[in-house]
Amino acid sequence: MLYIFDLGNVIVDIDFNRVLGAWSDFSRVPLATLTQNFTMGEAFHQHERGEISDEAFAEALCHELELPLSYEQFSHGWQAVFVGLRPEVIDVMHRLREQGHRVVVLSNTNRLHTTFWPDEFPEVREAADHIYLSQEMGMRKPEARIYQKVLELEGFSVDDAVFFDDNADNIAGANQLGLTSILVTDRETIPAYFAKTLC
Repeated sequence: MLYIFDLGNVIVDIDFNRVLGAWSDFSRVPLATLTQNFTMGEAFHQHERGEISDEAFAEALCHELELPLSYEQFSHGWQAVFVGLRPEVIDVMHRLREQGHRVVVLSNTNRLHTTFWPDEFPEVREAADHIYLSQEMGMRKPEARIYQKVLELEGFSVDDAVFFDDNADNIAGANQLGLTSILVTDRETIPAYFAKTLC
């Protein structure tokens, strides 16, 4: 079997409130204002597909949010999204591989984040056979083509794969292809899913 794991809030806890908090501290723009105005719009999606640079993304978001930040301040805040590893999921990934399954990560991410999390959480790379990143693939979830590409590259049919993600839109996109998809709602979802098969 092929097991496909998202990264954020599946393997690693993330919290965008931490990003907005850091930007608020740097800029003195009230946190409530940033929380109300922050959206994952077109610039966000372009950045995740690798279509615009980190600098262009920072400029676009600072313009949208009226944030007077330097690029360094923006970057520092952007990396604050990462909270910590979910060791119980890392354990599941290792045990799946020990049983002969293929384990990969499929993440909507961006170049700026990949300068941070692989070094911060080396356990992720150690637990996965391969890591697929949206900005390297030029496509992002929930686009059907990204799931199709991973299945094609891995040599698995849709019937022999399971996908885990915390985003309902990404789950819906995978379901439309007939890919068995599990919505991760908390830290117990994945350990509970494998409780009987990985005893």
